[in-house]
Amino acid sequence: MKDKVKEVWNEAGGRAGQQYIGARRRITVDPITRLEGHGKIDIFLDEAGKVERAYFQVPELRGFEVFSIGRPAEDMPQITSRICGVCPMAHHMAGTKALDDLYRVEPTSAAKKVRELAYNAFMLEDHALHVYILGGPDFIVGPDAPAADRNVLGVINKVGLEVGKKVISMRRRIREFISYVSGKVVHPVFGLPGGVSRGIKPEDLPKFKELAKDGVEFALFTMQVFQDIVLKNDAYVKLITSGDYTHQTHYMGLVDEKNHPNFYDGRIRVVTPGGHEQAKFRVQEYTDFIAEHVEPWSYVKFCYLKKVGWHDFTDGPGSGVYAVAPLARLNASEGMATPQAEAAYKQYFNTFGHKPVHHTLANHYARVVEMIYAAERMQELLDDPEITSTHLRVIPTHTPSVGKGVVEAPRGTLIHHYETDDRGIITNANLIVATQNNSARMAMSVEKAAKGLIKDGRADDGLLNMVEMAFRAYDPCHACATHSLPGQMPLALRIYDHDRKLLEEIRR
Repeated sequence: MKDKVKEVWNEAGGRAGQQYIGARRRITVDPITRLEGHGKIDIFLDEAGKVERAYFQVPELRGFEVFSIGRPAEDMPQITSRICGVCPMAHHMAGTKALDDLYRVEPTSAAKKVRELAYNAFMLEDHALHVYILGGPDFIVGPDAPAADRNVLGVINKVGLEVGKKVISMRRRIREFISYVSGKVVHPVFGLPGGVSRGIKPEDLPKFKELAKDGVEFALFTMQVFQDIVLKNDAYVKLITSGDYTHQTHYMGLVDEKNHPNFYDGRIRVVTPGGHEQAKFRVQEYTDFIAEHVEPWSYVKFCYLKKVGWHDFTDGPGSGVYAVAPLARLNASEGMATPQAEAAYKQYFNTFGHKPVHHTLANHYARVVEMIYAAERMQELLDDPEITSTHLRVIPTHTPSVGKGVVEAPRGTLIHHYETDDRGIITNANLIVATQNNSARMAMSVEKAAKGLIKDGRADDGLLNMVEMAFRAYDPCHACATHSLPGQMPLALRIYDHDRKLLEEIRR
């Protein structure tokens, strides 16, 4: 009897010990913060407390590609703008351009300019959102500041109420302009195959020109804020350029005929980790260059360069992993198309002393450079005599079949691909979203930061936030990116009694 008791006791002790060790060997950040969508980070430690693996997981599924099937194609710019609340204009515009291609109709010159004007206003506003509210607190307030301070209120407390008012006022005015042009600021409705539903009234032009002028000043002000707070802080510069936040990958971005970034239109350019052009193609050819890989632990597909191949989560010239977003756009370009943005572009690369820039956290700096370009481009378009034209649409006449459209979302290259029957009803849809393009590099960034920062199994709130900074620099939108169903749903059913005591847990 004593032997039996001892055996049971030892078994129980062993199980408890394993649970204790397991708890000490796993760190979970759930939920991760200051992003669009849901996600978590699981960090697994070895017996010495060193990081063995870190997984950047997205445990949600939106399924927009599937439930788009059976819908009229002309509904897609409205349907896809509901994917997320921070990049509706990007999906609306990519969807509208896909309809242009689907119906083989070329929009009028004026319509293209109105579209690009609204789109650059959106880019300026969205980048400001990330700089001051989502990513900015990590630098403005500090990466290891108390969690309660790493938010917009903490930012205002740090930079002052007047600066806070300036940021809020500018974003409000831009959003009012977007609403004027697109009908709705969150769910635009103005894009049509062959054009737009409304343009700019001549009598409203002066106030919009004033807005664009103020937008340029605001972008330059933001650059000064970034230089004063970040670039003049040696500790921040050391953090940005550290190996913990560095990956040498390929880079992708939309460029014009001079290889300058263009958010609305152009060709997709890919450069190697050494900065050499590897490919330049039209969106209609994207399936020849981009492929998707699936892992069992995430609902996000991992894109890679088809001609290089998938070689796991590795970097270097032999890996098909690539990046999009501001850092990648500047790396994939050869200058900016507007004067003050061009000056900022040159200063950006001079700051780091090399091109391409491989530092993930440099995305924040590149984002501010793009703010200047977006505002200057708004000025150029508002000064164009054609911007008040009423010739805003060409009515489609072709039978639909296949349509593909591309824009640069704030988060990177965004592709919409629709296939329809001859009535224009969707039979297949594929969305290659910015966060999906970045997904492999983001996963690598989180793991590398975790391995570099976590020592001896110790990870306080500030340190874990610095691990989160590795993905936050990409400004991810996970609601957009969840397109895969990896094996089974991670469903957990928990049954509680009236006192909220857990009675049973069932997992599927």
